Amino acid sequence: MAEEEKLARDAYLYYYDKWGSRVFSNIAGSEQTHMDSMALLIERYGLEDPVTDERGVFTKSSLQAAYDDLVNSGSVSEIDALTNSAYIEELDITDLDEAIAGTDKQDLVLVYSNLRNGSENHLRAFIRNLGVLQPALEPGPVLLSQEEFDRITGS
Repeated sequence: MAEEEKLARDAYLYYYDKWGSRVFSNIAGSEQTHMDSMALLIERYGLEDPVTDERGVFTKSSLQAAYDDLVNSGSVSEIDALTNSAYIEELDITDLDEAIAGTDKQDLVLVYSNLRNGSENHLRAFIRNLGVLQPALEPGPVLLSQEEFDRITGS
């Protein structure tokens, strides 16, 4: 989860540098807060932190490949960057649901639940910004069920 939060932050910083839209910089700041929360848990449980300081560099090869794909496709247009960002938030939500289901430690459940709430807010923001840039676009879920997506986005 720590590296997944970094993937979101780094991708949004890249998109901000490329497109200049404040939604990317605002949510990147929030992702840094999510990373800080994960770092506290990693420290509390004496785990090795996989997060590197270098932007766009990941320990887990699947996250490195995902980041590379996301920045390449998000470089095509701001619409693509926003669509990718909504996907990242859906991925975070599904992975956080799995993490919550996989633990009985209340501190982990609390942090994961807070991160999930943040990801729902981020997903709504990206969908709202997609609607502003391209009103005819009706984005749908990639990983979430249609029902969950509609509940989160208010569709």
